[in-house]
Amino acid sequence: MSIQDKLFITCPSCERRQLIPKWEKLLYVCPVCGKYLPLSAETRLKAVFDTGTMKEMDSKMSPADPLNFPEYEEKVEKQQKKTGMKESAVCATGRIGGIKAVCVVLDSHFFMGSMSSVVGEKVTRAIEYATQKKRPLIIFSASGGARMQEGIYSLMQMAKTADAIEEFSRNGGLYISYLTHPTTGGVTASFATLGDITLAEPGALVGFAGPRVIEQTIGKKLPKGFQRAEYLESHGFVDKIVERKDMRDTLIDLLKLHQGSEHHGITLLQKKEVAFGE
Repeated sequence: MSIQDKLFITCPSCERRQLIPKWEKLLYVCPVCGKYLPLSAETRLKAVFDTGTMKEMDSKMSPADPLNFPEYEEKVEKQQKKTGMKESAVCATGRIGGIKAVCVVLDSHFFMGSMSSVVGEKVTRAIEYATQKKRPLIIFSASGGARMQEGIYSLMQMAKTADAIEEFSRNGGLYISYLTHPTTGGVTASFATLGDITLAEPGALVGFAGPRVIEQTIGKKLPKGFQRAEYLESHGFVDKIVERKDMRDTLIDLLKLHQGSEHHGITLLQKKEVAFGE
C-alpha cells in the first residue's frame, strides 16, 4: 500500500480524492458528488450508539464449513484477515439517545454480507435477546444473499430468522429494518423486509434477483430506477429514505415515539404518520 493510499480515498464515482479523516467525518459519503461508500459495521455502530454504551454480542462466532466446500475455509480466513471480523454480521446492545436497543449490522466488506449459518444464528440470537429484554430491534441489512458455499444450511436461515422476528412481533417489539446497498437474495426474502418501520439509504439496491436477471427472465425492460430505494419508497415498500448524516437522529426520534406510545395506545400507523409528517 502506497503513502497516498494510506492518506486518501478516491471516490469511485467522481474520482476526486479526499483525506481519509474527511471521509470518516462524513460517514463515507463523498463530499463532492454525494456517492455512498460501504460503511463498516464497526463505524456504523459507533455512529448509532451513545458513546461508551455499546457491547458486542457473540463476537467469537466464526463460520463453519458444513459441506466441506472446496477452498471455503481458506477464503474465510482471507476475509477475516482482511476485515478483522469473524463474520459478516455484528450484533450489539447499547443505548441510542439514552434508550436501550439491540442492533445488528451486516457488513458488505465480508463476503458481501452473505448469510451463512452463523450469520443466521447471530441474527436469531440478537432477535431473541431483544424479545427477552423487551428492547427495540434495529437491523442494518447489506447482503448479496445466501452464502452458496453452505448450500441448504444457509437457506435454512431464512425461515429461522423470519420465525424469530414473528415471535418478537407477537411480544410487542418494535423492529426497524434499515436497508443499505445492496440488500438482495435470501436476506431480502427474510428478515430484511419484515420491519415494522422500513428505512433505506439513498440509492440502495433492494430486491431478490438483480434487475438484469429479471429483465432476462421476463424479456422486458424494467422501469427506470427499478429496485432502487427511491422507486421502492414511491411504491410504498420503504417508509422513508434517510441520509446517512440523519441516521442516528432519525432512529432516536423513532425510538422515543415507540417508548412514548407504550402507555398511550398509539398504533404503528400513527407512529409512522407522526414520525414522517404524513
